[in-house]
Amino acid sequence: MNKKKSNFFVRNYRACWNFLKEAEEHVVVAFAIFCIFVIVGFALPIWFNNEIFDLVKNLSEQFAGLNLFETIAKIFFNNLQASFFAIVFGIGFAIFPLITTIINGYVIGFVSRYAVNQQGIFVLWRLLPHGIFEIPAIILSIGVGFKLGLELFKPFRKRKFKYNFIEAMRFFAFVVFPLLLIAAIIEGFLVFYIS
Repeated sequence: MNKKKSNFFVRNYRACWNFLKEAEEHVVVAFAIFCIFVIVGFALPIWFNNEIFDLVKNLSEQFAGLNLFETIAKIFFNNLQASFFAIVFGIGFAIFPLITTIINGYVIGFVSRYAVNQQGIFVLWRLLPHGIFEIPAIILSIGVGFKLGLELFKPFRKRKFKYNFIEAMRFFAFVVFPLLLIAAIIEGFLVFYIS
């Protein structure tokens, strides 16, 4: 039984690794766009100020009164939903993942700039654990979403799409899901005990 389980995980993680190598260019593009808009948000925090502050306030209110387990669960399911949509809605020619990348990058840059202005540059070290697993999981999801959407333009797209979709769901289950679970546990503890 243990050997069967071991083979099951080895087989699936090997397939995930192979799919990640196929999606490598898409993930790099997603990461580059994300970084550009983090820099834009940090250097030029001039757009959508009120909307971002309202978003942060709304998020803070959602976590008010939650216990540790509820905090972790809320973070986990919020991020899981965002990552899932970034992959699945890539089907729409990668428009949704692109918008997600731009918004996430800009908001993170904007909030980081605000935090630095309020508490100094070293506050970024406190923010780092929040995203050390979460941001890679979301970038990977966006990259996979790009692959799903952009490869619709290629020949044999029907057969290729089926393969991409199955592998994307496997990747979501075996890579993105555990990364987001770890991220939620770390972030939950930080939000509950430190923030």
